[in-house]
Amino acid sequence: MLNKPKRVLVIAPHPDDEVLGVGGTISRFSDSNIEVSVLIISGHLPPLYDSKAFKITKSEAKKSFKILRVSNWKFLEIPATTIHELPLAKLNDEINKFLNFTNPDWVFLPFPDRHIDHRTVFDSSVVCCRPNKKNFPKVVLAYETLSETHWNVPGIEPAFTPDFFVDITNNLDKKKEALFCYQSQIHNNESRSIEACMALAKFRGSQNGCGYAEAFKVVRFVV
Repeated sequence: MLNKPKRVLVIAPHPDDEVLGVGGTISRFSDSNIEVSVLIISGHLPPLYDSKAFKITKSEAKKSFKILRVSNWKFLEIPATTIHELPLAKLNDEINKFLNFTNPDWVFLPFPDRHIDHRTVFDSSVVCCRPNKKNFPKVVLAYETLSETHWNVPGIEPAFTPDFFVDITNNLDKKKEALFCYQSQIHNNESRSIEACMALAKFRGSQNGCGYAEAFKVVRFVV
């Protein structure tokens, strides 16, 4: 039997990735009194964005954390699309610090998809989650992020083929409410719209005999 985790960490390249990929699962864990922490690596900062953009998304993120009942969070505030320019040892150190602080049993990290920030954060997070110390995360799962994950080129790049699913039927409303907080990021008639997110959750649920689900790729699963 799989033991229920006591602490969970979600590592997100940007504000909103955590809700897009893991929002329903975060809510389900919170409902079970499991401590959920979120680490946001990057943000909408200069030189690519105006500094006001980050203030907006940071505020939106905090509103969504309240809805999902996230216990701890941290923003590293690295400018978006420049994470790969940071010395690898420094990025690993920053992730390790929060990993050691939260001491999670389960870790969710982004699938290495089309976005260079997602790939960089995945690589660094996997290194930080290695089973080379006494307290290491026993379960590590990669999540999908609309729309980036589905723009990979199958056969040339890794394709997201999930093998672990979480029923979020009873938490779908909380995921939707948290997504609504990101008014600057979530738009109608786009691949990251509320409608597209709900459709994906419905599809993942239909694959697994439940109403709605979130899908993950197993990196490590130790029972």
